[in-house]
Amino acid sequence: MVTLTIDGKQVTVPVGTSILEAAKTVSIKIPSLCFLKEINEIAACRVCMVEVEGAARLVPSCSTKVKEGMVVHTNTHRVREARDINLQLILAQHDGNCPTCLRNGNCTLQDLARDSNLIHNPFPKDYARKPWSYDNYLIRNEHKCVKCMRCIQICEKIQNMKIWDVVNTGSRTTVGVSLNRSFADTDCALCGQCVTHCPTGGITERDDTEKVYRMLDDPELITVVQVAPAVRAAWAENLGLDPKLATTARMVSALRQIGFDYVFDTNFAADLTIMEEGSEFLERFTHRNKYLWPMFTSCCPGWVRFLKSQYPDYTPNLSTAKSPQQMFGSVVKSYFADKMGLDPHKIRVISVMPCLAKKSECDQPNQNDACGDPDVDLVLTTREFARMLRRNHVDVTTLPESEFDSPLGSGTGAAVIFGATGGVMDAALRSAYYLVTGANPNPDSFTAVRGMDGWKEATFMIPGAGNIRVAVVSGLGNTRKLMEAIDKGEVEYDFVEVMACPGGCAGGGGQPIHEAVEMAEDRGNTLWRLDRESKLRFSHENPDITTLYREYLEKPMSHKAHHLLHTDHEGWIMPLNPRLK
Repeated sequence: MVTLTIDGKQVTVPVGTSILEAAKTVSIKIPSLCFLKEINEIAACRVCMVEVEGAARLVPSCSTKVKEGMVVHTNTHRVREARDINLQLILAQHDGNCPTCLRNGNCTLQDLARDSNLIHNPFPKDYARKPWSYDNYLIRNEHKCVKCMRCIQICEKIQNMKIWDVVNTGSRTTVGVSLNRSFADTDCALCGQCVTHCPTGGITERDDTEKVYRMLDDPELITVVQVAPAVRAAWAENLGLDPKLATTARMVSALRQIGFDYVFDTNFAADLTIMEEGSEFLERFTHRNKYLWPMFTSCCPGWVRFLKSQYPDYTPNLSTAKSPQQMFGSVVKSYFADKMGLDPHKIRVISVMPCLAKKSECDQPNQNDACGDPDVDLVLTTREFARMLRRNHVDVTTLPESEFDSPLGSGTGAAVIFGATGGVMDAALRSAYYLVTGANPNPDSFTAVRGMDGWKEATFMIPGAGNIRVAVVSGLGNTRKLMEAIDKGEVEYDFVEVMACPGGCAGGGGQPIHEAVEMAEDRGNTLWRLDRESKLRFSHENPDITTLYREYLEKPMSHKAHHLLHTDHEGWIMPLNPRLK
């Protein structure tokens, strides 16, 4: 332990602690812009400078380790002057047109400038504007970049994709696409972690809200919205809403207020996915010699993109089941259209998802099995949903609670946990057990696959089927380690769940952004709580799923079910398919 003094307060912290982290322990806030603990500690922005007695120069608090007896001052005239100049230099190379920025009101640079009372800037504006195609689902705004390098570090250290890198030299140094490529030619998984860790609007999702408004305003169209499980745990985080008011039922009312004709729950399709994917696994497991192993889940399009570009030889190992998003769209434009007497070509399915990769998934050419049109027409992130609520001046606090529409609005506890890492595996094992034995297991029998560990493994015995070896992994860095271990024969599994984002969809790249705070675990815990509180905790007990099979699909894995709910992942288009060495 080391004892030092910061702004007159005595602080005792472990050896190796930075001044910035030491100050936090006694509630002294030192401004910072580029710092991300254990990920980006390179002192690039120089905003966190402090004065250490006896030192000739100011030092960056994020990268300077504490020493015994050190005396630190965080708010002297010298410190404030240096901090202001550094911020002014950054702002001189930044497009400060904040009202038209997607991060307006949720921008670290904006907060720092306000807190430092920077009401003028003596340095002339000089920022770059580089062309970027808005056909991309991820938008890089060069004129908003502050060169903090967070996107580079999160993509390399956590996701292990290395899409971003430092480019150019000297005063022209900036962040760009690695290996001198255009973004469209990269193998980006569209996980969006660079977006959620950018402190400004340097990287954002493509905003598709105007397209939704055009659909809503067209009297010839029927607009159907579905909401993913993870969205209900995060939708109101940036609206200033009391968590007690941020219920799923109030979220439903908010969507109706925007103007959607039908508000449905992706939980319905998650239960449907379990029926198809669980049945598919049992078919493979009981006919092992006909298939390649392990079988991988296919719910996460970021993971599918990763596999297609990095380990394409394993594409046949993916479950052929579509994701819940795509299954939902297919059911809406077939079963629901028939049931309601609607023209499927006039239905527009809009998804609210915690994910950027979902925007790409719905555009894949092989996701159009219901009527020839895309199963899902458009995807909004959780953030876009919040922006629509603001634009429509929806006062969520005054809205009554209401239920999802029927018959595609029901879901079980097994469905809601799809948004948390381990949830798909947990739900699948619950129903697989039932499909083999005819009896329900304890719904909490599979807790070994839960939790925030990046790579979990377990073996479960299902009477009549035998031991099933499973693994659950989240985050593409962990996924690469798992794939290398499988490739080398170091591990063997029967069933593997993969989610591209750390913590699963709860920590998705389309979720609300909180500066330097990871919310995946808290949101995931909310989903597990909703599961515990559910009256039905098994997908096969969803009465609307039972009705769907009885009236339309016959049974899981039937010819009709296979046509509507399964896909050939070889049809996914990826710029780079060769495995990278």
